[in-house]
Amino acid sequence: MMKGTGMRVLHLGKFYPPFPGGMENFMGDLLPALERRGVTTAALVHHHEFGKRMPSARDREDRIDRVPSYGNFLYTPVSPGFPLALKRVIRAFRPHILHLHVPNTSAFWVMAIPAAARIPWVVQWQSDIVRSVFDRRLAVAYNLYRPLEQRLLGRAAVIVSSSLRYLESSEPLSPWRGKCRVVPLGIDGNRLCRPDREQVRWAEESVWHRGCARILSVGRLTYYKGHEILIQAASHMPDVHVVIVGQGDRKKHLKQRIAELGLDRRVTLQGFVPDHQIRALLATCDMFCLPSIERTEAFGLVILEAMGYEKPVVASDVEGSGMGWIVRHGETGFLVPPGNPRAMADALSFLTGNPDVRRRMSRAALERFDSDFHIDRVAREIHAMYEDVLSSRET
Repeated sequence: MMKGTGMRVLHLGKFYPPFPGGMENFMGDLLPALERRGVTTAALVHHHEFGKRMPSARDREDRIDRVPSYGNFLYTPVSPGFPLALKRVIRAFRPHILHLHVPNTSAFWVMAIPAAARIPWVVQWQSDIVRSVFDRRLAVAYNLYRPLEQRLLGRAAVIVSSSLRYLESSEPLSPWRGKCRVVPLGIDGNRLCRPDREQVRWAEESVWHRGCARILSVGRLTYYKGHEILIQAASHMPDVHVVIVGQGDRKKHLKQRIAELGLDRRVTLQGFVPDHQIRALLATCDMFCLPSIERTEAFGLVILEAMGYEKPVVASDVEGSGMGWIVRHGETGFLVPPGNPRAMADALSFLTGNPDVRRRMSRAALERFDSDFHIDRVAREIHAMYEDVLSSRET
């Protein structure tokens, strides 16, 4: 059995930091944590900047290979050079395991490339492809996607789900539960450093309105994130300031909705902000809200960041999503019915009006983060799983 030292693992993902996103931050934290355990890692991902080719010095040092992409189709990067890049990286890196972060159509190339097919696969199941009622194109596309997805799962050595709740509700995983393991996602608590004085001043003076309860939400402005629900909730809360950080295809629609409801003084679309400014906003907000409305939000990694900053969380209790497992209702925050702006407003208003409850929940949130969601604990479990996979190949 191969122990940590000498083990080489190639991760295949959609994107990688500095591209902003929960799954990207997870990969960005997981690979260094595995390296600390003696596992040599590399990553093959799509470049988040259109057509860009040249690697940075940091990418070369960290063995991050970004394949040029030319836009997106149905939330999927268009990257015709991915299979050639995969062949090249396998030949140069000689991985013992391929760790596939899906959904990601480029990961399907492992089934067509003989060198990849000979290596055991660990499939990190980030989420199902949900047949969305909000974007019906996905239901049509999934009919083409599903046969390849099921073939990939059938040939995987092990499948990793982020929560038992999600695993039990996942229809695509149901034929393969015997090879599934539950390992929660995590983040590096050391990355959640406290902002300096200048960063706090920026948040206090340039973003937050004075004399209001501060509610923060962070996420791509896309259909399943439910930002419109939070905006509608703000219309029932006169003394709050909601700041939504992120960019995406729903920005114009959300701006129109804010204007229609006359909420320009209560809701701010902050757009993209760099990590150090997100940390400043997390440190200075009163509470965090994740209003997602579908199981496409499989886990809600950004909730962990809020908990790491000792913030109570109000989140949608989407059936089968990990959000309802991360947030302990009445202990670290509140869960509300998805798509219900009045219920969301009631929960946020209760926290606004009860600072003692906020403080108690803040302490409980940090304790849960430290005990269950630090990336070093996650890396320990994944490392042990790698060893099991390689041991079973030797017997």
